[in-house]
Amino acid sequence: MQNHFQSSLVGIGVFAAILAGGCGDSEKRQPIAFGAEGNRLLAYETQEPWSVQTVIERYAEDSAGWDINGQICFTPDGSGRFIAGEDTGQPTPPAGYGFFQLDGSRVGELSATRMGKLTPTYQEARSQPEPYGCSFLEDGRLLTTDVGNQSSGAPTGQLIIWFPPFDRDSVTYCKLDVGIGTAGGIYVDDQDRAYVASARETAGVFRFAPPYPTSNESAGGCGRLDTTGAPLADRVQREAFIVANANSPTPNAVAPSGHDTLYVSSVFNGVIAEYDFSGEFLRRVLEPPAGETLGPVPFTTGTPMGIAVDRSGRIFYADLGIRVSESGIGPGRLAGSYRVIEFIDGKPQAPKTLASGLAFPDGAGVME
Repeated sequence: MQNHFQSSLVGIGVFAAILAGGCGDSEKRQPIAFGAEGNRLLAYETQEPWSVQTVIERYAEDSAGWDINGQICFTPDGSGRFIAGEDTGQPTPPAGYGFFQLDGSRVGELSATRMGKLTPTYQEARSQPEPYGCSFLEDGRLLTTDVGNQSSGAPTGQLIIWFPPFDRDSVTYCKLDVGIGTAGGIYVDDQDRAYVASARETAGVFRFAPPYPTSNESAGGCGRLDTTGAPLADRVQREAFIVANANSPTPNAVAPSGHDTLYVSSVFNGVIAEYDFSGEFLRRVLEPPAGETLGPVPFTTGTPMGIAVDRSGRIFYADLGIRVSESGIGPGRLAGSYRVIEFIDGKPQAPKTLASGLAFPDGAGVME
């Protein structure tokens, strides 16, 4: 997957997952931030000195490991089970989404066990499949995205709904959309409306509304087939919630602020923008310092891809470390970082760095 990051920035995903440690005393514990980086799953303490642990090592370093990427999404039941992109050994077996059980409650003591894998078919694309986004509906059904064509070609990103249980290697699904341009992160609101980032061609944030299919059969609203022969929804309610603009030219991820607004990351211009639920722009909560331009050195404030917000309203983001070089625009070698934005009286402060020198940090999510 890292080769794709080097050759095509737009297809990269970034995300962090916030997990309240332990059962029964979560109010006493600081959240734990999770992020995919260099095909590993890392966990961060969210207070100084920002201790970090590798929870899942990449397969190339550990034969018992897994290659992890994309958004990280915990199940709504508080069990510590989560979904993340998993493409170990692709194309045999194909890339998909791993279903894991997290154990432990403190950074340094965490472990994860893979319990199953969700593997769809993919639309024809100029690069290998890149699973990326995920989010759970209230009843436990799961939505995922895969990127599709990354930097050129027809929009072939997919939005898929999966039907539990997920603790196996054969999980039924129905495709909702097979034409999203460089599909990115997903956020599902309390009405089960899904906000899906699209960074190219159809760039913006799409909003999908229920009802969604209840099975992968005609009786469940999934009576068509796509070009790969996979189940496709009979109908889908999709609208352009945010159209790409100067604040969010390449929407990559979406996260709720906790005060009835949304944050949208845009990696190419180094911005996290805030919007209301009518899709109106409100402000930038992160942007490069005045006068800075993207060049051989990344923006000092980073290039945010994945974003996640904890219960106190802090924004954690994965910075890809994008720069301009003779070979084009893309992540610099070990130039990525993981950062946090805090607020004082509602005003965003300068980001603090939890970790630097990261290789292609590309995943985030939230669970309290």
